[in-house]
Amino acid sequence: MENTVKITAAEVNKLRKATGAGMMDCKKALVEAEGDFDKAIEVLRKKGQKVAAKRADRESTEGAAVAKINADNTKGVAIVLGCETDFVGKNENFLKLASDLGEIALNHNSKEEFLAADFGGMTVAEKLVEQTGVIGEKLDINAFETLEAAYVGSYVHINKIAAIVGLSSVVDNVETLAKDLAMQIASMGATSLSYKDFDPAYVASETEARIAVIEKDNIELGRLGKPLKNVPKYISMSQLTDEVLAQAKEDAKAELKAEGKPEQIWDRILPGKMERFISDNTTLDKEQCLLDQNFIKDEKMTVAKYVESYGDVAVTGFKRVTLG
Repeated sequence: MENTVKITAAEVNKLRKATGAGMMDCKKALVEAEGDFDKAIEVLRKKGQKVAAKRADRESTEGAAVAKINADNTKGVAIVLGCETDFVGKNENFLKLASDLGEIALNHNSKEEFLAADFGGMTVAEKLVEQTGVIGEKLDINAFETLEAAYVGSYVHINKIAAIVGLSSVVDNVETLAKDLAMQIASMGATSLSYKDFDPAYVASETEARIAVIEKDNIELGRLGKPLKNVPKYISMSQLTDEVLAQAKEDAKAELKAEGKPEQIWDRILPGKMERFISDNTTLDKEQCLLDQNFIKDEKMTVAKYVESYGDVAVTGFKRVTLG
């Protein structure tokens, strides 16, 4: 016998607002639930579970990166809400969902805690399943990072990369400092704060690998009659011990002597040569260490020097999340 329960437009609209599902899906769910609002939500949730099960092996490499900071700027969170296509990732409703999830994430310290948190009467994990049914694509939290400090700032690059940074104290124009640093992190992809954080074994293996690549390139450049690349002995300040620097200075003096430069002017030339030696032999630091990178807004200074210009403040940590 055909179901005769009359479903009003107001009821459909109410369910649509509650779930984000399309009008026809909401109407069908209400008909199936014989007008019972809570049962209709359950119908839509079960549909979401079926869609989620079918799409479990899909890659959710598109989506939106979000950063949220609490009211007193002492805690920040960065998350990635993943989906399958760029089309969905740019959708206004999807971006709002990502923003709403970011606000909830701000109150939790782990991804597990966050997924179990309340989202309008269901858990965040259940909301993701429900919206998988609504949208028709696998949704997932692909990244979750939190940070606490005396001051936390953030930067989000076109919903693709989000960065948060912690500072040790609140100084004049701290908002500008924090935003500039977060922008640097988002843009240059640092993985650690300083070369002092590197594992010596990692530096050793990376040195070997990088030298091998340059030597291989030089074989081809030599064959083509082009200038060869400099082959560094070192790639990080962590390798430049006092003994290494002292030897580099002696080598520089020997060069100046061989060039016939008068000894009385060596003191004017040596600092530049040592600066060049350090620059040539710290390529890993410049790539991966935030404080050792050239500052993107003024490449004549390092990030460390830029931070120093604000006075008594230090970077205590940072987090970066990105799609994929």
